[in-house]
Amino acid sequence: MELSINPVEARLLGCLVEKEMTTPEYYPLSLNALTNACNQKSNRDPVTALTEEDVVRGLNRLRFMQLTVVSGESSRVAKYRHLLAENLNLVPAELAILCELLVRGPQTVGELRTRCERMHHFDDLSAVDEVLNELINRETALVVKLPRQHGRKEVRFAHLFSGMPEYKNEDVEHAPEAARMRVNSEEQRIELLTAEVAELRNEMVELRAMVENFKQQFE
Repeated sequence: MELSINPVEARLLGCLVEKEMTTPEYYPLSLNALTNACNQKSNRDPVTALTEEDVVRGLNRLRFMQLTVVSGESSRVAKYRHLLAENLNLVPAELAILCELLVRGPQTVGELRTRCERMHHFDDLSAVDEVLNELINRETALVVKLPRQHGRKEVRFAHLFSGMPEYKNEDVEHAPEAARMRVNSEEQRIELLTAEVAELRNEMVELRAMVENFKQQFE
């Protein structure tokens, strides 16, 4: 199955998985409940302000890709659930990790273990690593290991539902702002003047010494 979803659709999918695993008594979700889940301020990065219209558009695309469906259970309002487990043959440990990557973006092994605890318990970091490797080595990879960033001790992992994530090297040098260039130029000018003054002072000392030596010749 080829996956290509946008950030809104990723948020929808992640929220459906999260609510199924953390509050199954309220799952599947109504349109209003799913919108609120997407926009909640905890366990989300970034925090969003999606409208119900945004959610409907996202659900339409996800349903077309067979990643979500309207629940067949009897209800006065339509309710939605995801189809990740059925269509991608995912177990709870894999769903928990994918959920966190979908709702929070790239994370380290340690972050994933801590944040997945509310959905699935991992005994240690190696258990998280094992599941990540399984998701990476599938016939169609669902997770990727990102290059280590400058200043970071641990690598991060990202989902591939939206394709290869854009990698930003934190060590890239940026062009200096105009104000910074003016300050740098001023500081260089001051350093140059300071050096010239010091040199003139040395020359004055030498000239005074020469004058004193010249006077002593006639005393």
